[in-house]
Amino acid sequence: MRDAVGSFVGWPSDLTFPDAETPTRPTHKVGKGISRRIESVASQKEVPGRKLKSAAKDIPTTSGTKSQIMMRLEKMVDESDIMHGAIRSIDFDEGVFGAAHFEIIAKEDMQQLFEHDKLGIAVIHTYIWYMYVTLMRGTELCNRFNFIAASRINATLITKNPTSVKNDLVDRFMAGGDNTTPSLYFLPFNSGNGGHWVLVTMDLSRLIVYYLDSLSGDWSKYSSMKKTVDAAIIKFRSKKNYRNRKDITWVRVQCPQQNNSVDCGFFVLRFMRDIIALNRIDIPKMYFEEYKSYSRAHLDEMKDELCQFIVDQRII
Repeated sequence: MRDAVGSFVGWPSDLTFPDAETPTRPTHKVGKGISRRIESVASQKEVPGRKLKSAAKDIPTTSGTKSQIMMRLEKMVDESDIMHGAIRSIDFDEGVFGAAHFEIIAKEDMQQLFEHDKLGIAVIHTYIWYMYVTLMRGTELCNRFNFIAASRINATLITKNPTSVKNDLVDRFMAGGDNTTPSLYFLPFNSGNGGHWVLVTMDLSRLIVYYLDSLSGDWSKYSSMKKTVDAAIIKFRSKKNYRNRKDITWVRVQCPQQNNSVDCGFFVLRFMRDIIALNRIDIPKMYFEEYKSYSRAHLDEMKDELCQFIVDQRII
């Protein structure tokens, strides 16, 4: 077949169907199905860390420049009705957040990617969906790592109704099973009104909560969040009739630090990506030796992954 490339082969005109294979783009709903490319990646049994480390060889060397996939997606957005106020509603796999979930993608969400701006919930959630589909679905990693929707647990909601937020957390824990073996729950937590992002990571079996903040400080900045998380863990263990063997331990992880005012969302996503890639339940207090710091290229790599995923899923 390789030798035939560029040659002309006659074909009966009655067997020619113009535009029959031209894909159509959804204007509103996107189904739960995944493209063949994504499905083949998700079904691989290769250790996720190897896949990401091999992909890391393709990290762009000139940080801040737009890749071909990003420019392609940006052109698609520019030519779509999103630029005129239209939106896309995306159905996530139930396994992502333990229950049915949909996300709204609009013009401003795409611009956060293209302009490297502070990330909102929609982009955070869509990258989480990408990680679930490409790294976890159909593997034992689904029993080791779980995600909590940032739209259900954040500083604004805790201020309004802490009891409701606590119960939502308990429901998420219940959906995850008995939690008697080590596993992690990832909570991207926002300080409110589009503010700072931090990552709260919970191991319910060992009563450990890891706190990762790309700015200096610890969980005392968000005392109401800590109180709500602790109360949810205790209530969950009570519902399961588990005896509290010890107090809940919070660990401030010395993780990579941002050097501007917009990267916190990207760092939170990268934290989750690293932990899943290394398939590590325990997070070292001084973070992982492999990822002591993040360059702009590390963040650009994630943007390219998400852009490719959005194109493959035909979201635009």
